[in-house]
Amino acid sequence: MGRFTPAVLGIVILAALAFLAGSVLPNGQELFITKGAFWYPANPAFAVWQPLTYLFLHDGLGHIAFNMLALVSFGVPLERQWGTRRFLVFYLLCGLGAGFVQVGINAYQFGVLHQRLIAAGIPQSTIDTLLATGETLAPSEPALRSALLDLYHIYATPMIGASGAIYGTLVAFGLLYPNAKLMMIFLPVPIAAKYFIPLLLALDLLSGVTGFPIFGGGVAHFAHIGGALIGFLLMLLWRRRARPGGERGFAAG
Repeated sequence: MGRFTPAVLGIVILAALAFLAGSVLPNGQELFITKGAFWYPANPAFAVWQPLTYLFLHDGLGHIAFNMLALVSFGVPLERQWGTRRFLVFYLLCGLGAGFVQVGINAYQFGVLHQRLIAAGIPQSTIDTLLATGETLAPSEPALRSALLDLYHIYATPMIGASGAIYGTLVAFGLLYPNAKLMMIFLPVPIAAKYFIPLLLALDLLSGVTGFPIFGGGVAHFAHIGGALIGFLLMLLWRRRARPGGERGFAAG
């Protein structure tokens, strides 16, 4: 199988097939996003399978190419060390965790915005109309218009992409190979993984908290952080299970 390992190859094929089908079928992209993206749970488009299927959908050639390149680069060494079953479990758990963390943050932000709008005198009927149709009479105050737009954005913007699961994979790779040299696109200087990964996560957290688009717009930063967190916790759990007699290192399946 050469450079690929079974789980990584399977994930790449599924993502590629979904991308191609969405590109060539009539209304394929719209159908895949409607049915398979991870929608805000209060949105009627939400379905119980979406916390898994969103991982295999991508928006544009650059999006899927970057994610699959990262998956091959960091996932293949992990799968070779752990085995296919353990890697696949790890990858999917990181992807699920990433999605739920992002949705949890969205739910908190939605609640804050909703309370703010109600307190400012915006009728619930106006909010309901906005969420149902995307249209409503905008209030005169810019801050309230912005809050309504943010509320609708949370409600009506689904999440797609493997980035959260790949961030978990990246964390595992960094823990196993801390001195491996990695590079950022905008900083083409080799940096050891033990420094590169915390820096990348710090930039994502900064973008998520401030809204400043370091990596461009439309990025689910807290999904990245969530995937990395789940990956780190899984590595700690497996390490403890693998050290009943004080052995060092992380478990290999």
